[in-house]
Amino acid sequence: MKARIYEKYVSEVVPALREKRNYKNVHEIPRMEKIVVNMGVSASLEKSAVDDAAKDLALITGRKPATSRSRHNIANFKLREGQIIGCRVTLRKDAMYEFFDRLVATALPRIRDFRGLSPRSFDGRGNYTLGVSDQTIFPEIELDKIKRQQGMDITIVTSAKTNEEAYELLKLMGVPFAEIKVKEVKSAPVAA
Repeated sequence: MKARIYEKYVSEVVPALREKRNYKNVHEIPRMEKIVVNMGVSASLEKSAVDDAAKDLALITGRKPATSRSRHNIANFKLREGQIIGCRVTLRKDAMYEFFDRLVATALPRIRDFRGLSPRSFDGRGNYTLGVSDQTIFPEIELDKIKRQQGMDITIVTSAKTNEEAYELLKLMGVPFAEIKVKEVKSAPVAA
């Protein structure tokens, strides 16, 4: 059985985008390709910090995370080449749509004082990245078992060629974007 959000994409989002943008080919219509969830861990923390982050990320995504290692020695950060500095998971197809549904419907509304996501976090090629400062917004994480707060970056990769197309796609998929406030420019009085 396909994910609920995928059925919404096929039945509502594709016809709306096709009508608005006048796409001639079905393959031109933007779609989500993958979601990458990344947790960075400070190199100065003990080794159990990486294990805790990997365990939390596995609970949140349902997939075993791959570890990221440093590529350089940086003495000021007490970082050595080959040291584990984070973990990441790449989600595609059904797992991606399930995670996206849980993110939009359950996790984002649990953020304290949430007023919407910034529509300025696109990278210029149609990909959107958001930062989450605390992993406890996901209901899979038990608050009693957390040793430290851990943030994460979530990147939604789309097939859109421009930021505007990606914005429309994600808005129709249900991402709660904040409204952009336009600053009023006060003009100086003209001397006669």
